[in-house]
Amino acid sequence: MPLSYAAEGCLRVGQVAPEFTATAVVDQEFKTIKLSDYRGKYVILFFYPLDFTFVCPTEITAFSDRFDDFKQINTEVLGVSVDSEFSHLAWIQSDRKAGGVGDLNYPLVSDIKKEISAAYNVLDPEAGVALRGLFIIDKEGVIQHATINNLSFGRSVDETLRTLQAIQYVQSHPDEVCPAGWQPGDQTMTPDPVKSKVFFASV
Repeated sequence: MPLSYAAEGCLRVGQVAPEFTATAVVDQEFKTIKLSDYRGKYVILFFYPLDFTFVCPTEITAFSDRFDDFKQINTEVLGVSVDSEFSHLAWIQSDRKAGGVGDLNYPLVSDIKKEISAAYNVLDPEAGVALRGLFIIDKEGVIQHATINNLSFGRSVDETLRTLQAIQYVQSHPDEVCPAGWQPGDQTMTPDPVKSKVFFASV
């Protein structure tokens, strides 16, 4: 999908995620990555405003600390901001106790030209940074979930993981749907006026 198409406000759940190619910091090295490199896996793509700020490191380290939980269910994580790759590297090389993020288990992507943020409709033009957008992209490259927070409050890794697990469940069980708050192992329901009563009668 061309960046210009998504930037016109057309991006929504159910569409193919806009492709991008960008420089990222991976294991303290600069690498060129493409979103399509991850086809066949689920992707948590999240945007944050800036390196060396306040809420951002709490989110970035939280996703890194839980990375194995995502990896075990065929999912990669990508963090994106409008900072340069040099800023990303300096932040990674800074200790957590000093406001840095330390070594991370996933790439930090540089969106210095703000094209990726614009493509995903999370760019705040007045602030010149991305809002806290988060997208869950499935194995086929389709956006299955999207949330956007304002700048001053962070996101929940637990809720992101739960939502991802629900997406994976319904994609592998197409005749079932997950009710509110569903967790792996919880009862699902059949989306049918008669069969759904089995679920409602049990709660």
